[in-house]
Amino acid sequence: MKTIKIASAQFEHKNGDKAYNLRVIKDLAAKAAAQGADVIAFHECSITAYTFARNLSREEMLAIAEPIPDGPSVQTLTTYAKEYKIAILAGLFEKDENDRLFKAYVCVDENGLVSKYRKLHPFINPYLEPGDQYVVFELLGWKCGILICYDNNIIENVRATTLLGADIIFMPHVTMCTPSTRPGAGFVDPALWENRISDPTSLRLEFDGLKGRSWLMKWLPARAYDNGIYAIFSNPIGMDDDQLKNGCSMIIDPYGDVVAECRELGNSICIASITGDKLSKAGGYRYKQARKPNLYKDIIGQQHEAKQKVVWLS
Repeated sequence: MKTIKIASAQFEHKNGDKAYNLRVIKDLAAKAAAQGADVIAFHECSITAYTFARNLSREEMLAIAEPIPDGPSVQTLTTYAKEYKIAILAGLFEKDENDRLFKAYVCVDENGLVSKYRKLHPFINPYLEPGDQYVVFELLGWKCGILICYDNNIIENVRATTLLGADIIFMPHVTMCTPSTRPGAGFVDPALWENRISDPTSLRLEFDGLKGRSWLMKWLPARAYDNGIYAIFSNPIGMDDDQLKNGCSMIIDPYGDVVAECRELGNSICIASITGDKLSKAGGYRYKQARKPNLYKDIIGQQHEAKQKVVWLS
């Protein structure tokens, strides 16, 4: 298993402006390739933008959604991948041949679509349907999986994707800096973003506190550590409709250590080398070998009644 370099990106997208968002994706992909990256991953709905879709009708959703792989955005990503010799992962709204709507995430290389995943737990728009399967695919000799945002909060999804063979899981998000029942959660004042040049400290305190990074670090490293996988976390920075997001896109290794992270208050990338030796040296490898599924397969697999519908969670 050869060592590869993966980049995770963060940028401020524009609502529904696919041409603009794709230009930023191109620029950051070119930057990552120039620094030796083999792969670059962008956030959830990085092509279309995200939170603005909460107010869209079914007709408006169908207008912005695209078929995959034949839609223009995937074709454009493929031209970028070919030009810069880098695999690209990015998100958008998908419509199928029956006009069903999904929140999708794709991986393309210079030959076209490598893999497509549909979010299992979508909730930003009532017309989105959930995906119904895990995805594991090969990329540059590595087995990779994809789980979008809230999918990663359901720990069984990460374990299942790992057990299907994934050594790297791409985890695109649009998260943090939103209200929640957890202590310390809440919006960050957009004025702090506007003043980020003159007063970066006040913004960084909000971004790194319990509204943002401190909450993320309660659980995200555990997904990598417990499963012995690389977690590639991507998240937007800046205004997402009327909500401010804090970026901190990062790469976490199988030890649960952050090995690369975006710390700029703007569009940026981080890059890490992905090596095979950590997969078997990390504790998660031993934990998987020590499992006793006969003890709990019926417990984990039992049906349950959902207590509430998810509307918005950070």
